[in-house]
Amino acid sequence: MATALKPRTPPPADQSKVLDRVLVLEMVRVTEYAAIAASRWIGRGDEKAADQAAVSAMRDALNRLAFDGTVVIGEGERDEAPMLYIGEKVGTGEGPKIDIALDPLEGTTITAKAGPNAMAVLAIAEEGGLLNAPDVYMDKLAIGPGYPEGLVSLERTPTENIEALAAAKGVAPNEIIACVLDRPRHEALIRELRAIGCGIHLIGDGDVAGVIAVTDPETTIDVYMGSGGAPEGVLAAAALRCVGGQFQGRLLFRNDDERARARRIGITDLDRIYELHDLARGDVIFAATGVTDGSLLRGVKRLRTGRITTESVVMRASSGTIRWVRGDRNGDPPPLR
Repeated sequence: MATALKPRTPPPADQSKVLDRVLVLEMVRVTEYAAIAASRWIGRGDEKAADQAAVSAMRDALNRLAFDGTVVIGEGERDEAPMLYIGEKVGTGEGPKIDIALDPLEGTTITAKAGPNAMAVLAIAEEGGLLNAPDVYMDKLAIGPGYPEGLVSLERTPTENIEALAAAKGVAPNEIIACVLDRPRHEALIRELRAIGCGIHLIGDGDVAGVIAVTDPETTIDVYMGSGGAPEGVLAAAALRCVGGQFQGRLLFRNDDERARARRIGITDLDRIYELHDLARGDVIFAATGVTDGSLLRGVKRLRTGRITTESVVMRASSGTIRWVRGDRNGDPPPLR
């Protein structure tokens, strides 16, 4: 069941001269196509097929739109991904220049196993507005709106952050709930949080939805902690730019090859802590469509009547608007090519 994410007062953002209001609903159309394509593979156990279906549908939908788009967060570098790779041009080539961060299927394993919180996700901004993050891990820390700026920091320990958050909320640390990816690399983090009595909401995948959850009191999640993909960090930051909250990210490198990858795309300070506005600047549009049911969105439903229903959310930073879009169509959309 989807939760009722409510509009918050977002950080100030100038009204874009590039992003047109028409693009808001066009982005929903793009994520809908990707989600519907991926939905055919829910529970089929084939992650690659589900991902490829979503990628192909999202690329086709983007290429019908009148803009000069560049993928800055995508499926990987050009030699690793046949389409929607970092640096690929999409759109008709006519119109405004925009940067695009996307994950056609956030939760490939989730989809293959019919688990919760799989989504088709993208964000757009004016050229230069989104960090071109390498495909490495990122240490992430996120809280919702309404707290003093700088309340939590990656330079502090998890215990210090939980205690600061609890004090600001007026509760004991054991009343704070942290969302953490259920991974072996987080064993020490989980032990530390449980040692101070902090509740932990473990998720198998889908850390974009996990970060967004901190903005909605109905999820009861207060903070997101731990490492996940850097590209997903940029997408999550784009969403927080629209609804408010705080986010910090620090790239994590496992070897020299990953450090070299970062340098190739212009990142020189490998230890930098990125704030929300470093990851997503200016006006931003964020859109997501559920593939499987989750905390944020209902998944695609293929009804016995032949109709297909979808649920999407689209947000814009400059206006602070959040729109919920429920789609109901007669069967699969026709091929876009």
